[in-house]
Amino acid sequence: MKTQELFNVLEQNKDKSLVFEYAPNKWVGANYHITEVKHVAIESVDCGAQTDTWKETIIQLWESPLEKGKTEYMSVYKAMAILKKVGKMKAYNLDAEVKFEYSNATFNTAQLFVNDFEIRDNDFIVKLAIEKTDCKAKSVCGVPEKIVNVSEKIVEKVEACCSPEGNCC
Repeated sequence: MKTQELFNVLEQNKDKSLVFEYAPNKWVGANYHITEVKHVAIESVDCGAQTDTWKETIIQLWESPLEKGKTEYMSVYKAMAILKKVGKMKAYNLDAEVKFEYSNATFNTAQLFVNDFEIRDNDFIVKLAIEKTDCKAKSVCGVPEKIVNVSEKIVEKVEACCSPEGNCC
């Protein structure tokens, strides 16, 4: 989801509580705060020596241990006020992909993308998901798009690609 898309959907639901589902049926506690907004420009080189650039807006969520028993979630209105204040200090790239950075005692820190959202009663639920790592240079490196059975040939091909004599960096 792009930053502008998130802002639009939040603007349409200002009267709701803002709830985050970080994994199926696992919820960020009502004691969360928005503690940082990062405007990130990424310049990368993949294993096939291909370059890429893109921008991300990363919104960090943190659960305050001092508010552990809190039951009322932050309102969308309050979250929008925080995000608007940030935007006045550092302009957003509204075409940037938006991610939420989150962790708790049982969930390692991750940057989660917005998979979906749902309105349930007075809650605006942002459904987050983990983005799996992947090889962007499959065709250059000779890695099959889909591996159904890992056979000796595929393993040999991947090892050859990743060797100093292979096609990859």
